[in-house]
This record gives sequence, C-alpha cells and structure tokens, in this order.
Amino acid sequence: MSEQIAVVTGAGTGVGRAVAVELAAAGWRVVLAGRRPGPLTETAERAPGALAVPTDVTDQTAVEALFATAAERFGRVDLLFNNAGSFGTPVPVDELALADWRAVVDLNLTGAFLCAQAAFRQMKAQRPQGGRIINNGSISAHVPRPHSIAYTATKHAVTGLTKSLSLDGRPFSIACGQIDIGNAATEMTAGMAAGVPQADGRIAPEPTMDVADVARTVRHMAELPLGANVQFATVMATTMPYIGRG
Repeated sequence: MSEQIAVVTGAGTGVGRAVAVELAAAGWRVVLAGRRPGPLTETAERAPGALAVPTDVTDQTAVEALFATAAERFGRVDLLFNNAGSFGTPVPVDELALADWRAVVDLNLTGAFLCAQAAFRQMKAQRPQGGRIINNGSISAHVPRPHSIAYTATKHAVTGLTKSLSLDGRPFSIACGQIDIGNAATEMTAGMAAGVPQADGRIAPEPTMDVADVARTVRHMAELPLGANVQFATVMATTMPYIGRG
C-alpha cells in the first residue's frame, strides 16, 4: 500500500505532536485527535496533509466519531498511536481526591481502551484486514515515581491492555505494541532540570532526551510489516535514574 493512515491521540502537544509530524514527513496521512482545537491546528500546520479532529477520548461517542471520520476520509486506519494521557495531581496517596483519581483513570486507561476498541473494530472490518496499535506506556509502567499512584496504576494497566490486544488481534492481523518513554523533553518534563522528587526523598534534576528520538522509534515500530511486532520498547534519556530508581 502506497499510503498509510494513522490516528494519533494527544496530538496537540508533546510526544503526540512529535510523532504526528514524524509520520507525516514519512508520507503517512495523519488524523490528529485532542481535546483543544488550537494546539491541534498548530500540529496540523507542521504535519502536511493532516486532518485535525477535536476529540475527548474519554467520551465513547466522540471516539467512535473520530474513527468514523478517519475511515470516511481516508478509507481505512492502519495505525493508532494511543498516546493521550495525564500525570494527574502529584500528592501523597492519603491526600489524593477520588475525583482526581478518576480523572486520571478515565483518560489514561478508559480513554486508551475506547480508542483501541474503535481502532480494533475498524481494522477488523476493513479490507485488507488488519493494522497496528501502539500504546504509550511509560517508565512508570515498570516502576513508580513518588506521589504518582494514579498515573503508575494506569500505566501498569496499559501493559495489560497491550498484551490483551496483541492476543485478541492475532486472528485479524492486528498487531499491538507498547513504547515506554523516559524523560522526553516536552511540556510535561519542563521542570526536570530544576529538580524533581526522588525515591530517597531528595529533589534532584534529571536529564531529558530529544522528543524526536521517541518519534523516530514510534515510526520504526509503525512501519514494520504486520508479520513482525515490537512488543515492548523502552526509550529513555541514557543517564536518567530509572535503572537505579529506588
């Protein structure tokens, strides 16, 4: 196939924007999803041929409309980069409000499920059948940061989502992998140079890496033939404290 169609959620900023721009530069047609129209428009200006579709991924009707729009406009969906997410409020466990817990679970887990479900349905129904889903996990899918129980719990759950999608997608040529990212330089990590809490109670600066390196990794995963799959990939700033965390 000469033209590949990708849906990227959380495409208005950060990793989502970088991946959308990278895919567009490689010739993909990209459907940009995010809650805020303004940032999506900015991404679209950097991603030739992209289609911006403002979408709240926690809203099932909106998610279904997103994939219906992609299929109507381009005929199929070959890739979902399931990226939308939020760290939430960094507070001790006993101070986390239930509403804040639910907001993170709704976005990071339920939103990821809804997008994966809609992509799966489209990929199963289209001809040629199949496609690829890449979930954005996190270093926190392996080990937590202090005061991150909601984020960490959802990212561990995303790993289960990835494994289940991989298994259930086999009969339909639907591959699913996960990228676990550590300290990509985006708006979300802007404060790391000034210092962030460590497991031993210190506040210490952490190194970051160019978000373009993440985008190139996602593109590599996306462009494999469906007979091959990067099940899990970890891409991180080389000297971040992840390996020695705790």
